[in-house]
Amino acid sequence: MARDVRLIRSPISIAGMVLTTVSAVLFLVVFIADVAGLHTNPYVGIVFLLVLPALFILGLILIPLGAWRERRRRARGLPASGVAWPLIDLNEPRQRSIAVGVFALTLANIVIVSLAAYGGVEYMDSVQFCGQLCHVMRPELMAHQASPHAQILCVDCHVGTGARSFIRSKLAGSSRVVGVTLGTYARPIVAEPDELLSAAETCERCHWPSRPRGDLIRKVYEYADDEKNTESATTLTLHVGSGGGIVGVPSGIHWHMNAATVIEYVATDAERQTIPYVRMTDNQGVVREYVAEGGNAEDFSQRPRRRMDCMDCHNRPSHAIQATPERAVNLLMTAGTIPKTLPFVHREAVKALKASHASQDEGLREISRTMGDFYRTLPVASDGAGGDRDRQVGRAVAGVQEIFRRSVFPEMNVSFGTYANNIGHIDSPGCFRCHDDGHTSKDGQTIGQDCETCHSME
Repeated sequence: MARDVRLIRSPISIAGMVLTTVSAVLFLVVFIADVAGLHTNPYVGIVFLLVLPALFILGLILIPLGAWRERRRRARGLPASGVAWPLIDLNEPRQRSIAVGVFALTLANIVIVSLAAYGGVEYMDSVQFCGQLCHVMRPELMAHQASPHAQILCVDCHVGTGARSFIRSKLAGSSRVVGVTLGTYARPIVAEPDELLSAAETCERCHWPSRPRGDLIRKVYEYADDEKNTESATTLTLHVGSGGGIVGVPSGIHWHMNAATVIEYVATDAERQTIPYVRMTDNQGVVREYVAEGGNAEDFSQRPRRRMDCMDCHNRPSHAIQATPERAVNLLMTAGTIPKTLPFVHREAVKALKASHASQDEGLREISRTMGDFYRTLPVASDGAGGDRDRQVGRAVAGVQEIFRRSVFPEMNVSFGTYANNIGHIDSPGCFRCHDDGHTSKDGQTIGQDCETCHSME
């Protein structure tokens, strides 16, 4: 009996006890620091919620492993290693106190493991973990921070509800970790649309498709490349309308979300930018098939069809990067971030953003240098608005650098227009993937391209 009770005193078991105790103490220390808000570095979260709990559990595994190895040694007739435990007799007050202490420590271990498991899951669901820790996701993180969904967690849109979705997402994430470790990930990273959740699982948890929106007015400002950055404005009245339902009849752009009408399509590319076949089933059950020029409906009869939902137009609701430098500069000039009174600022800003650079840091330095050099050689007298030229140049450089920082990532081959955005039809096919007057049904009807259907312009 004495030989058996001493099994746990083997060197491996003792190492496990030390590892478990040290990691538990460190975990509690970092946990208190986290609660007190004393750290913000995402790598601290990795140590806190992944490494320390892993070491803690490793220590727990080493304890019985050491005992098992010690038993095998003795079975082979080898001398015992380690120091024998004293005989346990709970009638003795001292031993009883020790037993109570062991029981209390066991409860503490259970609490620590529970906290670690909960904290680990919560941390892996954070934007910090998804975006900051994995440097290859920096383009998505920067776009997300500037989007209307900046306060929405990544997992709210990329991980479905329930244990099955959670496990599936973590398994997919594990394969991506391997890709990052080996450097085999794609540049740029392109999400497979078929792997994304449906709008019903994401968008419609907050947005009500049947809500009537009526018309929305947008005023779009553009600036010329002349000295005065001549401004022009276009007023768009967007006929957003409604998907119908109990609140009204389907109308406008959101007519496509009418629950009584089923719109399906076949895309021939992974990004769903080429759509040669559209099938519409109206509320009476009448089916009409539209096929692009040169195609035949029978060619698509056996191919998988996707039912149209929000994501077919709003395909980058949280990760949009401006399609062109001109558009990005126009927005900041309209907001006043880049001063409109600085001569040629639109031209010079766009020129700086279009230059190629090996890294983002190099690009930021070059923007400051090239714009600074230009305005140092430009006579101040040409500044019709007068004012402090140096201050205006500083504001302009800072604004252009911010555009570059959020839009251009040379190491990931991501820049303006890398990702197609299907809202509208100016920079990507968008609406014109179907509305091109070229998709025709057997009875001669086409999917129209009448601009006034969706908007009016002034």
